[in-house]
Order: sequence, then structure tokens, then C-alpha cells
Amino acid sequence: MKNCCTPERRTENPGTNTKTLEKRKRLSTEGMVLLEGGNFIMGTDRVDGFPRDGEGPSRTVTLDHFYIDKYAVTNEQFQAFVRETGYVTEAEKFGWSFVFHQFISEKTWADKPQSVPNIPWWFAVEGAFWKQPEGPDSSIEKRMYHPVIHISWNDAQAYCNWAGKRLPTEAEWEYAARGGLEKRTYAWGDELIVGGKHQCNIWQGRFPNENTVRDGYAGTAPVDAYSPNGYGLYNVCGNVWEWCEDWFSPSYHRTSDSRNPKGPVQGQVKSMRGGSYLCHKSYCNRYRVAARSSNSPDSSTGNIGFRCAADLH
Repeated sequence: MKNCCTPERRTENPGTNTKTLEKRKRLSTEGMVLLEGGNFIMGTDRVDGFPRDGEGPSRTVTLDHFYIDKYAVTNEQFQAFVRETGYVTEAEKFGWSFVFHQFISEKTWADKPQSVPNIPWWFAVEGAFWKQPEGPDSSIEKRMYHPVIHISWNDAQAYCNWAGKRLPTEAEWEYAARGGLEKRTYAWGDELIVGGKHQCNIWQGRFPNENTVRDGYAGTAPVDAYSPNGYGLYNVCGNVWEWCEDWFSPSYHRTSDSRNPKGPVQGQVKSMRGGSYLCHKSYCNRYRVAARSSNSPDSSTGNIGFRCAADLH
């Protein structure tokens, strides 16, 4: 499946970290919410969505209790992980990551970064990684409470392992994102703008060249921006795509076990949920809670992050 939301790496994997990251012995649930298990309606039957992504059919799914982060993992949290473990992300190993064209500086343009075929608004920028989101002349100094980006699925797994947590399954992610609402389009209901107030960080204007920034943010927003959903989770729609544990399949959920589904046992790309600040109804209406996307486990871009989950012990 061609993915216009987040470009995919198509180069040889540079290898995994040689340093083994052990799980912390004790899980801290600070900043997490405990969601009681139960049934919910997963997916959608909307015809104006992306049926080929496997958004439907809507079906009843049963989940056990689990914890999930209120917020996406921040730059500050990821920095603490790196300082303690010496972890090196895949973007650093490759030496580059994907950056949206409007965030590239004149100095970086002079280095003639390569655009992505058929997705010309994405460029492979040398030196771009979580700490230098737009390249060597950028920093996270004023974005410590923004979601960490340029994180591959493998990087997210390493962080979760260190923190004694894990990535949420797709089913858990959607259950949490819905906040107790059934068959609604967004985490807060069916209307994108409520009372003239924006509810999430997505593209405003004509994608990919004109962003009016009416929602307040051109790039990432702080992880606590906007109002939380009914379960106390922030920014599950827009801001950054969030990795899930599952291998991606457009057909898996049509035939899967309805209790604690965990995705196919193998695959080529991993599932992502939530959309990002670059999503727009004209081309990527995937900031709906039932929408799905995917990317290869070693891919990283300026609009992919993650939040963690954990089992109830």
C-alpha cells in the first residue's frame, strides 16, 4: 500500500543497537490511565474513509484491563532515555530522516536534499533526527514538551522496553482514543470544530503549500495541547502519528479473534494511528479515530511519534 502520510525507507537496515536494553524492574504508571476492560465497537463502515486500509467493518471487540499514556512520549522523556542508555536511533544510524518541505531551512536547501518520488513534499534530510528535527541547524530546545519525532517503530520498542512498558495494540489504541464514545468520527464527537474552537492539530488551508495555522500550530504542538478525551488522553487525533504493536494488514480484523486482537503474526509494515499535523481532508483524512496507516519498522519522519501502554499486573 502506497503511503502518502509518512514516506518509507527503502534502504538496507543499518543494523540494530549492540547495547542490550533491559526492562526496568518496576513499572511507573505516572502519567498513565488505567482503562477497564470491556467491549467496544472498533472500526467504521464509512464510505468516505479509506476502506482499502481495513477501517471496517465495524465489529465488537473485547479487551482486558490495560494502562496507556495520557500523552505522547515527549522530547524530554526520550532525552532521559538516551542519556541513561546511550541509545542511538535509526535515523542517526542511517544519517538522515524525512522532513516536510516547509520546515527545511535555506542552509539545508543549499545541500540539495532529495525529494521522495511521488510524494514531493517530503525530503530526505541529512542530519535530521529526534534532537535535530529539521536538520543540523535545528534543535528541540524550545520543544521539550512536544512529542518526540523521527522515531522508528524499533526505536519506540527500545524506549518501551527500557520503561517497562510496551506499545499499545491497535485495538487498545482505538478503544483508548474513543474515550468512551461509540461510533463517533473523532475523539470528541462528529464535528471537527466545536463552537468555533479547534480540537486538534491538523493542516489548515491548501495542502501541501498553504497552511493558515488557524489551529495554532504549523508543526507539532505540546503534548497537552487541546482538551483531553473522555478517558483523559490528549492529542489522539492529529499532532503526530503513533506507532502500534501490530503488524499491519487491511484484512486481519475481518477474520481475527474478537478478544484482545494483536494483529497478524508477521508482516512487512507496522500499524500507526491518529494522523498528524500534516493531515488534511483533501488527501489524508486519517485523523479520524478509526483511520489507519502503516510504515516499515525502520522508517522515521518528522510526524511520527508514539505513546506507551502497559499490562495490569
